Amino acid sequence: MSERPKILIVDDEPDVLLTLRLILESEGFDPLLAADGETALRRVDDEHPDLVVLDIMMPVLDGWFVLAELGGRPTHPRVVVCSAKSGDTDRARAAELGADEYVTKPFEPDDLVDVIRAVLARHGAPV
Repeated sequence: MSERPKILIVDDEPDVLLTLRLILESEGFDPLLAADGETALRRVDDEHPDLVVLDIMMPVLDGWFVLAELGGRPTHPRVVVCSAKSGDTDRARAAELGADEYVTKPFEPDDLVDVIRAVLARHGAPV
């Protein structure tokens, strides 16, 4: 693991990707970007991020598929789902598939950063 934790941001909204990249860079993280689930899985394999911030509703491969794929691997990054889907069944499904936390959109950037730091700290990563 590098000194700066790698955070893969997976979202099909360019504004969300750009905003989160800027916020996470300013907070001392090394952000990586993916606009769909297929790219996300490839980046996980190539870059080995410490944590994935994962949207659910995306083209190509949705977040549910990505989360299930990650959970089925022997080693995988921590996952914070960040989605407009806010129902209890969505939260329960995310937890069953291995998500560490669930943040609903819209969110306060500081709150998301706090969640990311807490998940990394729980798993021994530098924050």
